[in-house]
Amino acid sequence: MARIDHFRDRRFPILAIGFLFILLVAGLLISVASERAIRDQMAREAGAQADLLASAVSGALAFGDRADAQDYVDAVQVNPNVLAAAIYDEQNRLVASFARAGQEIPAVARPRTHATIFSEGRLIVVRPVEQAGQHLGTARLRLTDDPPMQRFMRYASLILVLALGALAVVILAVAQTALMRANRELAAQAQALRDEIHDREKAEEALRQSQKMEAIGRLTGGIAHDFNNLLMVASSGIELLEHATDPERRRKLGDGVRQAVERGAALTSQLLAFSRQAPMKSAVLDLRGQVEGLRFMLERSLRDDIALVIDFAEDLWPVEADAGELELALLNLAINARDAMPEGGTFTLTARNLSAPAGAPGGQDAVRLEIADTGVGIPEATLSRVFEPFFTTKDVGRGTGLGLSQVYGFARSSGGHVAVRSRPGAGTVFTITLPRTHKALAEAPAPAPAPAAGSPDRDPAAAVRRVLLVEDDDGVADSVGEMLERLGFEHVRTETAPAALALFEADPAFDLVVSDMVMPGGMDGLTLARTLRDRAEALPILLTTGYSAAAAAAGSEFPLLLKPYRLEDLDQALRTLAEGRAA
Repeated sequence: MARIDHFRDRRFPILAIGFLFILLVAGLLISVASERAIRDQMAREAGAQADLLASAVSGALAFGDRADAQDYVDAVQVNPNVLAAAIYDEQNRLVASFARAGQEIPAVARPRTHATIFSEGRLIVVRPVEQAGQHLGTARLRLTDDPPMQRFMRYASLILVLALGALAVVILAVAQTALMRANRELAAQAQALRDEIHDREKAEEALRQSQKMEAIGRLTGGIAHDFNNLLMVASSGIELLEHATDPERRRKLGDGVRQAVERGAALTSQLLAFSRQAPMKSAVLDLRGQVEGLRFMLERSLRDDIALVIDFAEDLWPVEADAGELELALLNLAINARDAMPEGGTFTLTARNLSAPAGAPGGQDAVRLEIADTGVGIPEATLSRVFEPFFTTKDVGRGTGLGLSQVYGFARSSGGHVAVRSRPGAGTVFTITLPRTHKALAEAPAPAPAPAAGSPDRDPAAAVRRVLLVEDDDGVADSVGEMLERLGFEHVRTETAPAALALFEADPAFDLVVSDMVMPGGMDGLTLARTLRDRAEALPILLTTGYSAAAAAAGSEFPLLLKPYRLEDLDQALRTLAEGRAA
């Protein structure tokens, strides 16, 4: 591209010089043609004047009247271009004449009856004097070829026109070159701006991700507490199951263990979804439903001695914002409130519609979201700096000062604003105002139908019997193997994807493949599934994972079952695969 621009830069001056040369040649040709035209015109005018003089003196020569001939010659003096005039008889002897200063007239002329001669800046015209077909003599005029001043003005005008044309060409060439250079500089600046925008977007995405990671890190205490409680329920339930003999008691213990596992799975799922890397994407949100869905995480952010109160109006207007950034902002505020209430208190979320004042210019309806705590408050000296990035009053290791800057950035990027009011000892209230949107809320997807009631150990499809199970974790492999046997399947287990490929090459008589996605051995489950699909296109493959990034990588290529899953979930997934194969 630079070479092309360089060629263009050189091309325009060359074209300009060529055009200037053509202009000069054209000017010279025009000058020559103009000079020729002027001489021809002068010759015609001088010839006409000489013819007139010859006609006038014909009578005087016929009667030998020299005085009359002289009168006619003197009349020619009125033409300032005539330098001399003379009348000669048939023997070429001078009859009458006049001459301006410095001009000489010979007494005997060279024999010549008709001539038009340009010589040494003079125009000499000779015309015969005749009457009734008889030659009586000649009339002769000597004129200036062209007055010097007139010639100078003519050439000066031509030179001026040529100079102006040349100047215009040079100016155009210089302007074109400058324009090309400016265009290149502008293109370079535009590219630099695009690069800067790209780098800034990457930096902003990294900042948002670091803000999420900081929030998760500050959630660690509450999450660890919840997981310890869940593990306590599961471990104690399993231990009590070993000693319980009453069927009803065993059922209740089993239900407790199952609920603990499901709560742990839900908590893990929310953490993975919250920590995902995803670009900002605005959507129309129902704040009431969005915050209710976040209640579990908000409760985990707070301690047991802090009460969570959510007070949202029933008729809240929808807003347009990024759901992930909204969740992160609320979690950051919840964590800050927890730290501000070391002895417990109340964390309150309130949302109300805020109508624009009537007649106010540029007024806009909005939704006001207030987040209040009953903590220690913020000193007035630091209140104006709470939204500054990396500004924090907490001890080292307890925060980086990015939480409230994220709240500020979320409000601004959503078209709203955030404010804070606080007094030491009287708690703090953050107010986030988001503009109302008139776009329609997206309809929630219909819930998936629940699995049919009945025994899960029935044969899901008579044609699907033998399963290749690929799982590196022994405990998970044993559990999944028991599930498959309960559902009526035979299975062969391998620990890695290369081992599964080798086994399939040796014995391809498998009706189904169930594979984990994240495994050792240099090949993951998704690559294994694609390889098996290339070798046996009709082979049903079910992928399982507990890792969100792996789940995102699978996309829609293969059916996916997220860990942990129940026997009914596995049964439904296998039935769907069997039905798809039968179809």
